[in-house]
Amino acid sequence: MLSMCRFLQVSQSAYYDWLHRIPSFREREDEQLSSIVKKLFKKSRNTYGTRRLKIAMSHQGRSVGRRRISRLMKEAGLACKTKRRFKATTHSKHELPIAPNYLDRQFSIDQINQVYVGDLTYIHTLEGWLYLAVVIDLFSRQVVGWSMAAHMKTQLVNDALQMAIWKRKPDKGLLWHTDRGSQYASESHRQLLKQHGIQQSMSRKGNCWDNAVSESFFHTLKIELIHHQTFHSREEAKQAVFEYIEVFYNRERLHSANGYISPVDFELQQNAA
Repeated sequence: MLSMCRFLQVSQSAYYDWLHRIPSFREREDEQLSSIVKKLFKKSRNTYGTRRLKIAMSHQGRSVGRRRISRLMKEAGLACKTKRRFKATTHSKHELPIAPNYLDRQFSIDQINQVYVGDLTYIHTLEGWLYLAVVIDLFSRQVVGWSMAAHMKTQLVNDALQMAIWKRKPDKGLLWHTDRGSQYASESHRQLLKQHGIQQSMSRKGNCWDNAVSESFFHTLKIELIHHQTFHSREEAKQAVFEYIEVFYNRERLHSANGYISPVDFELQQNAA
């Protein structure tokens, strides 16, 4: 201890005064806030930055600036998951019928079950590829239908859409927008749409922005889940994706398009209005 004080060029009495001093109000508050930040960050699956953490804390009645949150994150060694590039799975080189682009990038919808968008992607596992198809309600950005399989045949996207139809029971006239993938242009998929009175819409050739909401969901899924763990089997990946969609994304994740509340809470809030 004496050698440390000599090295720091302070007296032993000053050192002991510092060691036993009472923490300031600011320091005690930082300690409490740091604990909250850690819990919220963990709950977000290590994905929330200062903006979402600030909003999440405001939901708890705490007004904390982003600079302070940034400092607390740095002191706690918290860093958001990083982005990676991923490939598209669309197969649009086919001679099947193509629907017009009725959606035309009108992504802001003011009623539930009016417009659904969908897409499919792949997930790597040590057992082989797992393919995921989703259906998203543009009103709240909730994933209302999904399907996973070891193949990317038409049945994959049909199952996802049928789940959404069974779960939400939309009225006839629903607009269904996807890319030009062969699965969505297939005869059996078009028959499914006709059976339920659903109008089909497709993106323009080679234009991913026409289906930006679906692309954004997969991008988020890859960043927050897929790219940061190794799945040993398809079943392991299925369980992780199921929990991400149904437990976290739909019910907990703060979505910017909803004013930073979850899709489920957004719908409940709108229904209560």
